[in-house]
Amino acid sequence: MMYLILLLFFLFSAGMVFYSYVLFPWILALCSNLKRYDKLVWENHENLPAVSVLISAFNEEKVLEAKLESIMESDYPEEKLEVIIGSDGSDDGTALIAERFAKKYPSLRFIDFKQRRGKPSVINDLVNEAKHPFIVLTDANVMFSPDALRHLMKNFRDPKTGLVGANILNESMKNEGISFQEMSYIARENRIKYHEGKCWGSMMGPFGGCYAMRKDLFLPVPANFLVDDFYISMSVLRKKYKCINELEAICYEDLPDDIYQEYKRKVRISAGNFQNLVVFSSMLLRPFSAAGFCFISHKVIRWMTPFLIIINTASLIGLSFYSKYFILLLIAELMLVFSPVFDKVFSRVGLNFRLLRFISYFSFMNLALLKGFFRYAAGVRSGVWSRTERTNANA
Repeated sequence: MMYLILLLFFLFSAGMVFYSYVLFPWILALCSNLKRYDKLVWENHENLPAVSVLISAFNEEKVLEAKLESIMESDYPEEKLEVIIGSDGSDDGTALIAERFAKKYPSLRFIDFKQRRGKPSVINDLVNEAKHPFIVLTDANVMFSPDALRHLMKNFRDPKTGLVGANILNESMKNEGISFQEMSYIARENRIKYHEGKCWGSMMGPFGGCYAMRKDLFLPVPANFLVDDFYISMSVLRKKYKCINELEAICYEDLPDDIYQEYKRKVRISAGNFQNLVVFSSMLLRPFSAAGFCFISHKVIRWMTPFLIIINTASLIGLSFYSKYFILLLIAELMLVFSPVFDKVFSRVGLNFRLLRFISYFSFMNLALLKGFFRYAAGVRSGVWSRTERTNANA
């Protein structure tokens, strides 16, 4: 009897991880390939709506000038464009750069918030300041391609489209860090998000660096919330509007190369994920709705993966007393769990194995998920956080 119970725990935990990371993306790709994508879009500049681009910035002097230039040099009609920068208590040259651009471009405004409150609070205030019916929320370190805004906004011809995510790419990588693994993760997530939008209009959260939405669908982000973009997009889905990913709306962002810096970022995101899980827990009761199905399959099971790995390892320990084959599986699982240690040892002697780096990345990020859960359980007392340093801060 005990053997059967342990076997069921082992199969369940392994099966759930396999489903979320392998089977669900395959189902999405199959559905996407079988479905014709007839989007309602605006084809010319004359019909594009007026839009307010909102930037919450904290100490972004290294990237802000390039960011603003990428917006103002875009091919979007200037008379339909408003840009508002909100400084979240910056103490570097952010304000000077923003003020210089505000003098140069009448459509650009700068609001200097003296007290640092965190990105979500600044976003809430900037949305209230926006005068146009559509808004683009974007980070200072995400650079626009010339036609990114146009490709984002063309999708709002469909009155049921509520939010459109951009396709964020990377141009710089280093061999010894994790930028290649992070880039691969983002590329895979981009495909999954695109398929979710194409199949059911239920993209599970845009990349927070750049996305557009209808202003009247914006729901203010609660105080001390850590992952604002997911909260905002899920609020749009809950109002029965579509969230999609636009692959032609290309933006560029440098990726983290230091795994420990990225680990800290993932811990914060993980704590925010569990905040969102509680807020949108009602979707768990609708697993056969499009949004509920994607939420559970793409997000919730992944957030539970650290616990599933613990269950899987514990069941393998018990099963190893019944068969030597389970001992081999247990050894393999322990090697996966401790792969970051092996990767670190090899890196110190100048050896970099790409497959090991991928496995290590997976383990490290699940460790961050687990730590983020405990941070959430202890109570999140502030929405203020520091951004992760990127591979090329001057890009």
